[in-house]
Amino acid sequence: MMRGVDGKCLWRLYKNAWIFLEESKENLLSKEEAKSILKDKGWMIRNTYDFDTKEETSFWFVIKDKLEDISELPFSSRRNIRISQRKYYFNIIDKDRFVESVYPIYVKQQKSFGNRIGSKDDFRQMIEEYDNESQIDFWVVNDKVNQEVVAFSINRIKENSCEYDFMACDPEALRNRTHPYYGLIYTMNQYYLGEKKLKYVCDGSRSITEHSNIQPFLEHNFKFRKAYCKLKIYYKWWFGVVVKLLFPFRNIIPFRKVKAVLKMEAYSRGLR
Repeated sequence: MMRGVDGKCLWRLYKNAWIFLEESKENLLSKEEAKSILKDKGWMIRNTYDFDTKEETSFWFVIKDKLEDISELPFSSRRNIRISQRKYYFNIIDKDRFVESVYPIYVKQQKSFGNRIGSKDDFRQMIEEYDNESQIDFWVVNDKVNQEVVAFSINRIKENSCEYDFMACDPEALRNRTHPYYGLIYTMNQYYLGEKKLKYVCDGSRSITEHSNIQPFLEHNFKFRKAYCKLKIYYKWWFGVVVKLLFPFRNIIPFRKVKAVLKMEAYSRGLR
């Protein structure tokens, strides 16, 4: 985590990449600023700027900045929200209860993605890292009958927005047509945009790995939209050399993590 002169966290290190925490306030870095950030940790910086520009670019954040009545949502969304509300409760709980409650859901989700499964201590450590940043809300979805948790969301509260940072659901609950995500997302939108009067909610930037269809789901069912921005990538010198050498082969390299870096480089060059 990197802090500014006022002590606030400005950047977080995610998979060796520095990412600015307030996308709406991020500006284009100078080479000297980028070099200072990369002096110790990290291999690259994802520098987005001109947030919500009118120009259609190759990179964007998926946001919702208007709270409409439920009647304005698609028919299928309204139906599924009501099914979900009849079946589930949606609540914010404290961090310790959250870790104990949702770890089994996290394991099931990671298995469905083919990812490595960390221990409960690893999961707890991941949750503890959120404490270094800002206010975090831990949401859970409970079955009204047996109280079992079937889904959750970890939300990062910013100055005038909220990022839906990490959502997961029991795969079985996605298959049984009880639609936990519909009720959860609808409730969170109402809470942050309606009750808290935040400027927007955000599901993060354009997906690089594309292992989840959550962003198209949000756009279609809840009227999220693309907030276009500009993107520049800064690298540590040796990592920049590697990226430059591999870039011409980006469409045939089979390794997901390598492909993700090369996709980011392509987006920074304006390629779609």
